[in-house]
Amino acid sequence: ASSERAMAPPTARVTENTDRQPSQADSTETTQQIVDTDRSSQQPNGSAKSAESVPAEPKLSGAELKKKKQAEKAARREREKAERAAAGGTSVAPNTPAPPQAGKGDSQKKSKPNQQDQKSNQQDKDQKSNQQDKAQHFRRGSGTTPTSQKLPVRSSQPSTQAMTRKKPSSKEVGLFGHLYGHPRRQTLHPTPPKEVHPSVLSLGLQMSTYTVCGSNARCVAMLLAFKAAINAYTTPPQTSLARHLTSHYLSPQITYLNSCRPLSISMGNAIRWLKDLIIKIDPAVPEQDAKLDIADSIDAFIRERITAADTLIASAAADKIQNGDVIVTYAKSSIVQKTLLQAHTQGKRFRVVVVDSKPLFEGRNLARALSNAGITVQYALVTATSHVLGESTKVLIGAHAMMSNGRLYSRVGTAVVAMQAAERDIPVIVCCESVKFTDRVALDSIVGNEIADPDELVGEARGEARSEGGTDVEEVQGNAVNNQGALKDWRKRENLQLLNIMYDVTPAEYIKMVVTEYGSLPPSSVPVVHRISTTV
Repeated sequence: ASSERAMAPPTARVTENTDRQPSQADSTETTQQIVDTDRSSQQPNGSAKSAESVPAEPKLSGAELKKKKQAEKAARREREKAERAAAGGTSVAPNTPAPPQAGKGDSQKKSKPNQQDQKSNQQDKDQKSNQQDKAQHFRRGSGTTPTSQKLPVRSSQPSTQAMTRKKPSSKEVGLFGHLYGHPRRQTLHPTPPKEVHPSVLSLGLQMSTYTVCGSNARCVAMLLAFKAAINAYTTPPQTSLARHLTSHYLSPQITYLNSCRPLSISMGNAIRWLKDLIIKIDPAVPEQDAKLDIADSIDAFIRERITAADTLIASAAADKIQNGDVIVTYAKSSIVQKTLLQAHTQGKRFRVVVVDSKPLFEGRNLARALSNAGITVQYALVTATSHVLGESTKVLIGAHAMMSNGRLYSRVGTAVVAMQAAERDIPVIVCCESVKFTDRVALDSIVGNEIADPDELVGEARGEARSEGGTDVEEVQGNAVNNQGALKDWRKRENLQLLNIMYDVTPAEYIKMVVTEYGSLPPSSVPVVHRISTTV
């Protein structure tokens, strides 16, 4: 047999190999068909249609591909939104149609971008699930179920308690709303600021309770408190007294006083003078010598600008009082009191009418001081001004400040007295020191003013009992309580507001003369005197 195989012709051997080749080709063809079937089953649409049954898609342009991608992305977002809504317990039906089917060529081109989109979508799902967990954590206390919102949002509909509870009405007068700031300090804070000197703390409480009242009294008390604070001051290392004293030490003192009660014009002028004095100190001067110089300068300022000025003004104004005059004054002014006492000391016989108003009733102290000196005094409230001016010959009033346009800024009610006096051709004389002059311009008492506690207008805080021939203490206190009337519970009344302003503005045409330490001058000369007093 072996010899026969060996002796077989070559043609037969080739034929045998040729017969075997079709079988291998058949197996290769079968394997290729299986692979194609597997690839067709892995298409995105899950369809296993043959290439002959699916028509060839036309080639899309760049703009059409872009629109197609946007549609697929929008559809994917809608599906995710619907899934999140279903997970949260609400059913939201997407309004957009299903995404179009993509061909085999498109799926191969978009395989990489789709993987990136899946990763970004997975990250978005993780972030949103964390936010939902936080929302569920915040809402767990209220007993509400978590929603599809990112953060916990308060319900738009108010609860029944909020609907039944009315919002308290505001007790601030709208026209003066810009003047309502922080309330005054009425008591000492349990932990007062360490940088504020004890003398300044005491002065602030005295100012807020009107124990120290009046422009001159507050200015002098402030300078004396600053003097004590500067004596206790020590310059820190690596700095100078001129730079550190004003910005780091005096500023907290000034801020505290301003929180107790707004600073007056004279106090502001004195503070500017003191800061200018400290800044000009030579750094080479020893600290102790510099503090002594500041203390001496403060004493000189009080002596020259206030004490000596009051003496000159009182002497000049007393010369204008004649025998038989009826002098009308409003509230209390220290310079007016000194003028009347000096005129009485000169032997002049005159009568004084003190017009007063609530809530401070400062005129009571003036009437008491003048009557104790032997001057005939008549006391009346501001409502009786038109009656007391019938026989008066002069009106003598003090000032809180003189504005640059010649207007008088003084205790509220002064403008009423000055206006009624000007109608009767009664001269209105203002006694004012130059330290109270300012370069500001005031057209009314609305833009700039001081708001006090409105509760001060509700009745009298204290009743004064007379020991001889008068009522007893219980009767006076009972009348004070009964006089409150409708204002007793004014904060509970919706349509009731109280306004307690401290000052008003008197026009310059109602003022006849302004008496200063520089002489008697018309209101139009106020800017000149202010410029002279600040440059000297």
